[in-house]
Amino acid sequence: MLRIAIIGYGTAGQAAAIALGRNARHSIDIFEQTATAGPIGAGFLLQPTGLAALARLDLLDQALQLGAPVVRLHGCNARGRRVMNMHYAIWRKDAFGLGMQRHALFSMLHGALPAGVNLRTGIQVCQIDPVAGFIWDSTGTQYGEFDLIIVADGSRSLMRTQVFGEACARPYPWGAWWCLIPAIDWPHSDSLEQRYRLAREMMGILPVGRAPGQTPLDDRLCIYWSVNADDAPLGRNSHDLASKVAASWPQAAQHLRQQPAVELTHATYRAIRMPRWTQQRAVWLGDAAHGMSPQLGQGANLALLDALALADAIESDNDVSMALKQYERQRRAHVRWYSWGSHWLTPLFQSEHDNIARLRDLLFDPMSRLPIIRQISLQLLTGSLGA
Repeated sequence: MLRIAIIGYGTAGQAAAIALGRNARHSIDIFEQTATAGPIGAGFLLQPTGLAALARLDLLDQALQLGAPVVRLHGCNARGRRVMNMHYAIWRKDAFGLGMQRHALFSMLHGALPAGVNLRTGIQVCQIDPVAGFIWDSTGTQYGEFDLIIVADGSRSLMRTQVFGEACARPYPWGAWWCLIPAIDWPHSDSLEQRYRLAREMMGILPVGRAPGQTPLDDRLCIYWSVNADDAPLGRNSHDLASKVAASWPQAAQHLRQQPAVELTHATYRAIRMPRWTQQRAVWLGDAAHGMSPQLGQGANLALLDALALADAIESDNDVSMALKQYERQRRAHVRWYSWGSHWLTPLFQSEHDNIARLRDLLFDPMSRLPIIRQISLQLLTGSLGA
């Protein structure tokens, strides 16, 4: 039996608790700093790898009932020239992505939490001892001894900073404004649609389905508007956004104006580069270990895969230190492709390099139709590259 502490109750922490909690021999305590645990963010796109992970957690059917199937990614520049047109069916005939609301995924994972797992809310962990297996909260209270400490407290991980320093995290210069609006009468119900003004601004509309207990009439679209994080506030609500994009995307502006105004929320991101993901009895999962630009849309998918790989490693080796080494070897072999892809592809869509964006507009779509490039691009999209 292992005594396990999980710091953070986002996607990675929830999935790790479910995967490890199925072995009733383990004792699991989750430490969440918010008084009422809940999701952060609006919507995201589950890729085939993420869907396969949910299938292993026995949650795929529930996800399919709540999410919105997405069969392609399509993007144009401000003049209407097609820049991207990627169809999942070219990779595999039955493949698709699944747009979901953060609230839906959180509720699904929370509902699957094994009965024996102890969720402690309102506790901010401020220090860990990876060697001895103890943790301390902001009041100085000590918990432990733990055989395994799972750090899943996101891209702004305090525990990563404590153990490895601040150099592992670099604030990303681009941020996003986002909101959820009704999906009724939106014509692209199975497509992620994007519009680009060079690489300085990007708007996306992603169908994300509904929250638990709702009907198809409650389906939503996730709207996001990506701009430099230092730019002045875009405006207060979705109608302000409609005015901003009316010239470049009149169809989106019209749909935004037909719906009640919704307040916009601002998000920023960090690029995480850790020298290692394990330290004695501690292991970092999800964005805490390898947060990156949201351009590739892999955050939730990688977090789910991390949790399952860790549980597999723990169950296959009674020696925790050996299991953690096995986990890191396996996951780094996969995640490195997405760290690389994020580093090189993001400037094409989120940067101030106007000439690079013009070349993108000219070459990205025709080059993506070349068989080899198309295959690599679809593997990168679906989460299968290096998996």
